[in-house]
Amino acid sequence: MLILLGLLQQILGFAGLSPLPHGVGYTLWLATFLLWRDIPRRTRWQAGALAAIGLGLLILAGWRYDADIAWPAVTSGNSYVVAMLVGVSFIGLIGNRSGKKRPLGRPITGRRGTLGTWLGVHLLGTILNLSTVFMIGDRLARRGPLTTPQLLALNRGLSSAALWSPFFASMGVVMTLAPDMAYSRILTVGLPLALLSGLLTTLELSRRFDLAEVSGFSLSPRSLMMPVSMAILVMLFHFRLTPELGIVSIITFLLPTVALASNLPAGPRWTLRRVRQHTLTRLPAMRGEIALFLSAGLLTMGLSTFVVAATGSEWRLFPHFGPVQAVTSFLAIVVSAVAGLHPIIGVSVLASMLDLRGNEQTLFAFTALASWAVGTSVGPLSGINLSLQGRYGVSGYHMMRHNLGYALLLSGLVVVSIIALHAWL
Repeated sequence: MLILLGLLQQILGFAGLSPLPHGVGYTLWLATFLLWRDIPRRTRWQAGALAAIGLGLLILAGWRYDADIAWPAVTSGNSYVVAMLVGVSFIGLIGNRSGKKRPLGRPITGRRGTLGTWLGVHLLGTILNLSTVFMIGDRLARRGPLTTPQLLALNRGLSSAALWSPFFASMGVVMTLAPDMAYSRILTVGLPLALLSGLLTTLELSRRFDLAEVSGFSLSPRSLMMPVSMAILVMLFHFRLTPELGIVSIITFLLPTVALASNLPAGPRWTLRRVRQHTLTRLPAMRGEIALFLSAGLLTMGLSTFVVAATGSEWRLFPHFGPVQAVTSFLAIVVSAVAGLHPIIGVSVLASMLDLRGNEQTLFAFTALASWAVGTSVGPLSGINLSLQGRYGVSGYHMMRHNLGYALLLSGLVVVSIIALHAWL
């Protein structure tokens, strides 16, 4: 009930009706504490370590460097992402009112199936973000537990969308940090690079795994009906009905609303019973996922606060930002992602230590987007890998090991792209 209350508070906040400042974070953290004993031990240790390090860095920044820390807001890190994930979970209530699953058709396997999974997640993920992984992943999971090639295709299909999608979370961060960047040039370089990552994924997975029995996502009209319909609705709200809200916010309230609307024809009592069942079974099952995201948010807040307090706002890392500095920054952020830090930490800290002028903003923007695309694919604590761990039980470090070769090859392509972009600018 606390998890559901956190979602409702987030939705009320979009209309300016939030009853309690930072209330979303408070209720979600309280729910996490109540469910703590039921979280798997490995996830519990991981989340506890992240939260402890983040809290320790905040205390150190305040004590050693006299940093001004808004303590009432420390529970809010990643709370908006968790609220979105809770909203996305209501996908399970859309349709299927009889409780019977539709018979599965003949699966598409081999390279074609893997490419279909990557392409489906990539194209729809550019608009629907993380929710696409669950839509397509849950559909694939109907045939059995997801295999490593399927998980890798889901991971890489979404993470590579960070290279160019104007609706992705990475682009929102970068637009804030580099408002004068030239998006047309980012798109010209980023989109072909994303397509190359899809080709690289298909070839590499077909070489490393036997894909003959690995089912992929079909790009047939029936398979695409729900995600495409949701994408159209998201675009309608984004451009027409609620242009002041971001994509993540729209997804947070839209998916539960569509789920309720799809059940109301069967009667309010039926709808209430399904929502109650979902609240008492599915939402507590997200405990590991919620704990990891909240703890990672606390770590991000603690680390960024500490770095800014320790380095000061006047210090500059580079006197100017050229291709050498861009490549060095890209590699540093990716390495930090492998070590367990989300790329948003490296990108935000880097921006705070630069004084970007003119075309440097475009070069920085592409560097940040590329480090996000590579870093989230390989980082064990990235949003996509935390979600796969919470939803399908695969370890983030398992995903990291299987993505190291891909990240190395894609990094080589990114370095070439950075040099080419600088020459173009």
